[in-house]
Amino acid sequence: MTQQSKQSTFFIAVALAGNLGWNSLATADELPREAVLPLALANKAASAALEKCKQDGHRVSVAVVDRAGLLRILMRGDGAGPHTTDSSTKKAYTAASLRRPTSELAEMIAKVPALQALRDMNEKILMLGGGMPIDIGGETVGAIGVGGAPGAHLDDACAQAGLDALKSVNR
Repeated sequence: MTQQSKQSTFFIAVALAGNLGWNSLATADELPREAVLPLALANKAASAALEKCKQDGHRVSVAVVDRAGLLRILMRGDGAGPHTTDSSTKKAYTAASLRRPTSELAEMIAKVPALQALRDMNEKILMLGGGMPIDIGGETVGAIGVGGAPGAHLDDACAQAGLDALKSVNR
């Protein structure tokens, strides 16, 4: 192979590699698409959960967070204790972050003591029933958390009412 053909081969290889590299860079620069939980839907879910607990005689707070665990809406029902705003927000954060109902997580760590460390991942984690992910169109777009009813199963029932209010949305 002559010097000139070696150089030609080298430049072709570099051009091909560069072309492949630029194509993958162009793909990497595309913005990801994510479903977002609109405030109107967060409000609808929170209102339904709060109303369910009110009808059942429970004074609660309800929080709805987005997929990143950031607060979208927080409602503190009449007569709900001040601690309920923190518990509902932490339950929603936990359900959004770990993509599971908090009652399921609480059962899991009760059965497998080695998983107790999950409670200590950060100060926002609260593994008590009452937090549920909000899944729309196959994606977790947020979560709802309820705190203040006299029992995690009651918080769960109110959170479920919030999810049920969103059933008409494309799931």
